[in-house]
This record gives sequence, C-alpha cells and structure tokens, in this order.
Amino acid sequence: MSEGTLRVVVVGAGAAGTLVSARLLDSAVRAGRGVAVDLVDPAPETGRGLAYATSDPRHLLNVTAGRMSALPHDGGDFVRWLSAREARPVDPGEYVPRARYGSYLADALNRSEAAGGSIATVRRRHDLVIAIERKPSAGTNNGVRLQLRGGGALDADAVVLALGNLAPSGEWIPAGLRESPHFVADPWRPGALSNVPTDRDVLLVGTGLTMCDIARTLAVPGRTVHAVSRRGLLPLPHAAVPPSRTTFQLGPVTGPLDLAQLKRRLRHHAALYRRHYGDWRPAVDELRPHISQVWQQLSFADRERFLTGELRNWEVHRHRLPPATDRALADAQRAGLLTVQAAEVVKARTSDDGCGVSVQLSNGWSATVGALINCTGTESRIQELADPLVRCLLDLGIAVPGPHGLGFDTATDGKLTAAGARTAAPVWTLGQLRRGNLWETTAIPEIRVQAAELAARILGRKTAPALADGRGQGSGPGSGSGSGPGPGPGPGPGPGPGPGPGPGRAWSCAAPHVGPTRCCDGSRTPGAAAAHQHMHELRVRGELATASTRPEAPTRAPRLFSAATYPLLSLHTAGGFDGGVANGAED
Repeated sequence: MSEGTLRVVVVGAGAAGTLVSARLLDSAVRAGRGVAVDLVDPAPETGRGLAYATSDPRHLLNVTAGRMSALPHDGGDFVRWLSAREARPVDPGEYVPRARYGSYLADALNRSEAAGGSIATVRRRHDLVIAIERKPSAGTNNGVRLQLRGGGALDADAVVLALGNLAPSGEWIPAGLRESPHFVADPWRPGALSNVPTDRDVLLVGTGLTMCDIARTLAVPGRTVHAVSRRGLLPLPHAAVPPSRTTFQLGPVTGPLDLAQLKRRLRHHAALYRRHYGDWRPAVDELRPHISQVWQQLSFADRERFLTGELRNWEVHRHRLPPATDRALADAQRAGLLTVQAAEVVKARTSDDGCGVSVQLSNGWSATVGALINCTGTESRIQELADPLVRCLLDLGIAVPGPHGLGFDTATDGKLTAAGARTAAPVWTLGQLRRGNLWETTAIPEIRVQAAELAARILGRKTAPALADGRGQGSGPGSGSGSGPGPGPGPGPGPGPGPGPGPGRAWSCAAPHVGPTRCCDGSRTPGAAAAHQHMHELRVRGELATASTRPEAPTRAPRLFSAATYPLLSLHTAGGFDGGVANGAED
C-alpha cells in the first residue's frame, strides 16, 4: 500500500456493499487518488447477500430488468450485460431470476477492480466484523479499528456499513417455538428449507414478498401451503402491460402536509390517474422520488400513526409482484395448494408426535403442520437486533437509533450520528439502515445513488472528516434523492428534489417518547410524552436549538401522486388506509 492511500473497510458484500465498493474504486480512479478497499463478509459469494442468493429460477426480480442497472448514469447496463451473458436480446421489460442479478453485481465489481489497476484495489475477506472502536490515526482521532471473528483486526480511515437485509423479525414467535426443529426462523438461510417435509402442510407467517417466493417453492401437489398475517393482504402485481409514459402533471402544493391531508391528496390523485390512464400504478411510481421529503415533512406523531396503522396497505401497492409470480400464486390458490388468512399466531408448539408443529390462530383455525416458517421480513428496529457489531456501535455511542427506532440515525450523507455531543466517527451507512431518516431507501434505485454519493463523499478527503458535533452536517445532496423511475413507468432518471435534513438538522433523540409503542431508542417506557415533546419532532419543526445553523424548512413541497389505498382500487378495505405492521419488502 502506497503512502497516502485511503483505507476503507466495507462491511457486507451483498448488493449495497458491492455497489459502494465498485463506486469507491471508480471514484478513486477519476480523482487519481489511491484507495484500498477491504470488503468483509463471511458469505462465500460477492454481490448476492440474502436477496440474490436464491438459486430457484422462480424467484424473480420485483422490477423489470431495464430498471436494475448498477450505474445511476447508465440505465441500460444490466440489460446489456444480461443480453451478452445469455446470447439473446433481453427485453428491458422482463422480470428475470434474482440469481442473475447477483452474478451481475459481482461482475460489476470485477470490472471496476480491473479498471482500478494499482491505484484502486479491493480485497475480499470472508470473515465477520464483530466490533469497532475509535483509534487515533495520523495525528487525528479519525481512525477506526475493526475486530474480526477470526481473530484479526483491520485499521481504516473510513468504514461503510452495508449490512443489507437484517435478521427477520421474531417478536411474534411464541415461547418454546424457537427451539423446535420444525420452525424455520429465516427462510433465506442456506439450506433452511431442505428439511421441510414434502408430504405435510406448512404454515408461512407473513404475506409479503418473502412469503410469495417461499410459497412458489413449496406449493406443490400433495402439500398445502397456508399463509397468515394480521391483515392477510398480498402484494399487488405490476401491470402485465404497463401504460405508455404518462404526461399528466399537476402543479406543486404549498406547504408540508399532515397525514390526513396527505391521504386525501393521494386518494384524489389516484382517481385522476385511473381516469386518465386506466391504471393506478404510475401514480405510486411517480411519487417515489419524493417519498423521503414527504416522510421528513410529516410530524413525528403522523409518522408513528403511519407505521402503526397505515403501513401495510402502502407496502402492498409500493412493493409489487412480477405478473408471473402473481399468476402462479393465483393458480396455486385455485388448485388448493395455497391458502391465505387474516389472523395471528396464538399458540404454536412441537406436536405430540414430534413430527411437526401444532398451531392455533386467532381466528380459530388450528392444525398440525410439518413446518412453520417465518416470512415476516427483516427487522428494521435496530435495538431488537442481537448482531454483535450493531450492539457494539450502540453501546460505545458510535451510533444511535434512527427515528422511530428504525435503523441508525445518520447525517444527510449517510454518516452515523454519535451519541450525545460526541464527534462522529468516520463511519457511514446506506440502504435499509437509513430507513428511519429516509424511509424510501431499501431498493436498488435508491441504493445505487447512495453508493455513488457516499463514495464521492469519502474520496473527497484523504481522511474521513469529523463533524463538529456529530449531528448531521452532511455536505451531500438532499436525502430526497431518487434515482429515477421506480417499478413501472416512472418519471425518468434524475436526482430527487428533496433537500434532506440539511446541515445540523438532527433526528436522534436523547429520551423516550409516548408508550405503548417503541421509543426511538428501542425502549418501551410508557407515558414519557406527558413530560416532554419528542426530540425528533422538536428538531424537525425547528423548536430545538442545535450547535449549528439549521436551514429554513422548504415552503413548497412537490405535488404528490399515489394510489396507496385499497378503497381507490375497489379491493379489500373501506375508509382509507387500513394496514398493519408490514411483513417486509425486498425489492
């Protein structure tokens, strides 16, 4: 390693880690600056993570190939790569197997590594980071040391946490079920489904995208797959034939909206889109670049109401199924191979014969199944995770939970916010771990933009800069950045207009808020709202002074487009949003 080379450790080699590693190499070459990247993950392959490690060809990308480029500036890269790999012209409108995309991401990193030559290098380490600590470096306090499970350590000038899809939620699991050999806590773990009996029914808890994929694998003649969730709602499908690009536009709206106003506006715009185009989907897709800004404009109380009462109906419209997957599930239901119920698991224990799980649901349904599989999606509440690295970051105050306890609190450029008034460590993150601040941050179109911006930020200086107070003095563009169209016909590429939290705009809090829901620090302390207003809401509304100057809130918000309510689609519910806790989405 030459003197002056920037040492960067990327933790996680799934999609987010692979993309940010590639962009670091690209940025270093453009800047003529040496960078040495250590990409650390125990997984045997690079680029796959949980989402793209499946080998089942029936598990398809949830968006079309033409919208899955790894490059923000070149939307056709994935289609060209796949066409060359398969020796056929790939239609940008195809939904291709997810395993293909994992191979593409690994190859994208290989291409960046080859172009980097000796100035920009990447070293793949098959190990697990279990701890992190501050370490003085080159006369500053900006260095970081990471401890590996294998016993070694890595020193770095900058660290990127690309942890991807975290462990599935397990809050619903009855006592005693976890140890059952017939309970599958994480269906994406390698070999997790290998012991599921082929001659007995199975129960899937959760009816989101995970369930849809697992049901496609397990729904075969001779076995019925039962799926259950609180609302019993399945993701809606993408249009088999999307409408042509929409041109209908409305003018901007003055001022931020509260949740009730937002819902009325969404219902109104959904009706307009159905009338003009015969389809509600473009309305949802054209809202996508503005979601982060809308999320930040809502008060803390409104965001909490959305999370506890509106979320599920939004997600079934936002995170949609490939048409082929939707048809396959419908066929399985008609054939009696798949059932879907709205209920909760009340009791579950190993059956008396020891060959399965005896289950009772809140709607009175009971059965003995050969396996019970957790399909509730990943856990976003950071305090619920037992991951040793996550616990270390929180215990040492290098990181704090994000708003509503979702992910980590970050500055506008993705840098972790330190606890109290401590100086922020040179540690950044992207993707799902920024959900509390941005909300719309878990899919490839957002992650590829974050990866490029983060790489440019880190390569902007020889050593990672320290913030004055650790509270969000990011120099990057606003957190409302969107990479262009989402699933379905979107408005075209380009950065989103959102200003983000802005310099000094902090989202973390030092105290719990109202019970019975969780506080942003993960606790369940009830009644604290009577003593104080929540720090997040105070800072967002400018009622809490910070050490640095807070910019004025925008006076105008973008016009919003959405049809995220079943009533507008004449489907399942009445009276507006009526969702429950989401089961997770992976697109």
